[in-house]
Amino acid sequence: MGDTNEVPLRELNQQTSRVMARVQAGETLTITKDGVPIGDIVPRGLPLGRPVYPFRTEPMGHLDLPDLGGPGLTDDEIDATLRGMGSIDD
Repeated sequence: MGDTNEVPLRELNQQTSRVMARVQAGETLTITKDGVPIGDIVPRGLPLGRPVYPFRTEPMGHLDLPDLGGPGLTDDEIDATLRGMGSIDD
């Protein structure tokens, strides 16, 4: 269990039931096309690797925010305000 094995796309296509039986038995399979990994099939409930998000998650660097004429707040004041938002006690 927990092994990662490569399965060519052709084998997945021609022997789907046999490949899926391996997954059901606990194997994690990497599907390859022309020897290049293209995806993984993992047993349900098995923790996945790095999550894939439909949006960017990498740091964007320094942000130049415009001055909207509001009160000048410190980072701590902003943090305290945001912590209270959405709480059940409100």
